[in-house]
Amino acid sequence: MTTPLILDAKRPLTIEEADALSSQMLQLRLTSDDNFKSYIQNGSDFLSHHFDKEGAIYGVTTGYGDNCDRAVPVDLVEDLPLNLLRFHGCGLGNYLTPSQTRMVLAIRLSTLCRGYSGVSFTLLKRLELLLEHDILPLIPSEGSVGASGDLTPLSYVAAVIMGEREVWYKDETRPTAEVYADLGIPAYKMRPKEPLAIMNGTSVMTALAVEAYKRAEYLSRLTMRLTALTSLALKGNPHHFNENLFATKPHPGQLRAAAAIRDDLSKVPLSFPEGRLQDRYSTRCAPHIIGVIEDMLPVFRKMIEIEMNSANDNPLIYNEQILHGGHFYGGHIAFAMDSLKNLVANLADLLDRQMAVLVDPKFNNGLPANLCGVKGKRLSINHGLKALQIGASAWTAEALKQTMPASVFSRSTESHNQDKVSMGTIAARDALRVNQLTEQVAAAQLISTLQALRLREQEGSLCLDNYPLDLQNFLTAVAQYVPFIGEDQPLDGCLRNLISVIQRRQLPLYRLG
Repeated sequence: MTTPLILDAKRPLTIEEADALSSQMLQLRLTSDDNFKSYIQNGSDFLSHHFDKEGAIYGVTTGYGDNCDRAVPVDLVEDLPLNLLRFHGCGLGNYLTPSQTRMVLAIRLSTLCRGYSGVSFTLLKRLELLLEHDILPLIPSEGSVGASGDLTPLSYVAAVIMGEREVWYKDETRPTAEVYADLGIPAYKMRPKEPLAIMNGTSVMTALAVEAYKRAEYLSRLTMRLTALTSLALKGNPHHFNENLFATKPHPGQLRAAAAIRDDLSKVPLSFPEGRLQDRYSTRCAPHIIGVIEDMLPVFRKMIEIEMNSANDNPLIYNEQILHGGHFYGGHIAFAMDSLKNLVANLADLLDRQMAVLVDPKFNNGLPANLCGVKGKRLSINHGLKALQIGASAWTAEALKQTMPASVFSRSTESHNQDKVSMGTIAARDALRVNQLTEQVAAAQLISTLQALRLREQEGSLCLDNYPLDLQNFLTAVAQYVPFIGEDQPLDGCLRNLISVIQRRQLPLYRLG
């Protein structure tokens, strides 16, 4: 049975919980506490009272954005929400994945539970219902400038709540109205500010940021393990990771990376003499490269978790005041994702350089060219991992190209009302693309290191059976997807399988404090 997570006005979501919700390892439930229900409803009732008394509320009795000075007649106020979500129905690009969409819904529910958005408790229950039945709005990934929030992508959530557009339900795309009819769910009629509360926020970029964060975190740990295995395969100098050496420059993440690599190397009985005095930077300086992302991940975590647990629409209600502001601006997510993709691309570059050393007989300390597993006459027609290394360089180059920060490309839009925007959603999508490319490089380097270690075993300098259990488990997990590469063979199937395993974070790695 799926574990329930009970959400109320004060209960924050963590990155790990949002990630678990996306894969349905957790199920989100609103608290049944009547005090919470009253707290949420009070904001909605205050808006209604203010409308009756004052008659003018942004986004309720006015147009949106630059059209805020356009009065909406009272008899059309109830039609305004439908028009808002309809004219924003212009998203393009790939649809968000089911896991990303679940995270969007969960994060939007978390932000609205703070109680500052003036929505009804019934609207919160409708978001809960979508998650409970796994009715997932089809959300296009392109069309947001990251302020005023993710208007266009989130309009697809608002539309589905009201019974429009399409959803992903039970492994197929269907009209929302049809699914609602099958389940006996009535279309929801939104109160005047409610579609704005759904749409005017940062929940799409934040959901993508959570995924990018988790994938980057795993890639960092995987790069530590690959560095240790590369050093073994190259007969490298293990003293490059000496504890006393790193005590002289004690960046915490760098210390963790060096300790993990040192721990792996210390567990393997070596039957060859120590390597050359100084290995190349791609192994010797690996802790310094990995250490930067390790030190920055806690910073990014704080930014992401604050964003996913804060009110970020406009206007907000605080102590019976209607406050107009710009909390929909995704600057923190934009910065975190622009920075994250830079650091992840550096991991790709590191792994690509490690692989280049492994396949080159000028530098690999006696391994065959391109790690070819064939000897004798047929060696003349076999080329081992030559093309795989070219592919890794191509993926690395593309990852590095993607590191231009999206946040500096702000565009003045919407009649110069939105004249400075965050581009946070684009930055998050870029970060996911850099993750994807780096995972591809990591898969190539997994194939290379396993091949190199098998070749060392053939020459008698290493024995895989003597490895400690954690390294054996790791290499066994990789080996089920990667045969020994003797005669030339296509490797795309191996790559795709490994990439999938990496993205599901299924290879056993160490947990670092």
